[in-house]
Amino acid sequence: MVKSSHLSRREFVTITVGILGTVIAAAIGLPAIGYVLGPALKSRASDAWIPIGKVTDFPVDDPTLVSFTRTKVNGWEKTINSYGVYVVNPPNGEIYAMSNVCSHLSCRVTWLANDQDYLCPCHDGIFDIQGEVVSGPPPKPLFRYETKIEDGTLYIHLQEG
Repeated sequence: MVKSSHLSRREFVTITVGILGTVIAAAIGLPAIGYVLGPALKSRASDAWIPIGKVTDFPVDDPTLVSFTRTKVNGWEKTINSYGVYVVNPPNGEIYAMSNVCSHLSCRVTWLANDQDYLCPCHDGIFDIQGEVVSGPPPKPLFRYETKIEDGTLYIHLQEG
């Protein structure tokens, strides 16, 4: 039996519907895949200079706690993070800013003016006014932020992620 090289009507319709279905599926499916995977592929790191306050607002040799919040969007999740920074304005030095998070277990430290040190309430970690470890379990000093002063305003360099 010899087969004809002509397509039957049924074969033509089957092939045409298959091709059109593939084109339509690609037109709808590719953007949908991009929508679903897009947030996971975005960079999560952020880098910003945060204004903390006027330099004149920080008393000399008295650490001042400054709090601020940052909103972070991760895909469809929106998170508001709270930060605390101790600003120290030494009498004969350059102003600096340190995190109020202990380097041991990330508890919040408190400045004790009477003792002239920072106390971590979790495991009695003690830091001096420069943030160096005096006693307790903390493995390293309090984190120091990079700072700059523009038009009398103190900024810290905050890197997240």
